[in-house]
Amino acid sequence: QVQLVESGGGLVQAGGSLRLSCAASGSIVSINAMGWYRQAPGKQRELVAAITSGGSTNYADSVKGRFTISRDNAKNTVYLQMNSLKPEDTAVYYCNAEVVVVGSYYFKDYWGQGTQVTVSS
Repeated sequence: QVQLVESGGGLVQAGGSLRLSCAASGSIVSINAMGWYRQAPGKQRELVAAITSGGSTNYADSVKGRFTISRDNAKNTVYLQMNSLKPEDTAVYYCNAEVVVVGSYYFKDYWGQGTQVTVSS
């Protein structure tokens, strides 16, 4: 019903930048919050940043001042600009969206397939 397709991951040196994108498509009526999570090897998945349909944002303390989340509601797309990357930012990054689909009245969580971000020291 809904697909989230991520792009923009890769390998970068410490101090560098990457921009992740995630486009939602399918039988979408509306999207509430969209966000990025990450999971490093041996660790639990954690919230990196989230943004509501109105533009309110929330960041993990570890990325405040370095990462910026934004979205284009017309394109059902969320972005994550990552600057001053550190080796500890290395993880698989997952896109998440709270979506109401055609025929439903409730928001449901959807996830992307994940994109690898590797920061070398």
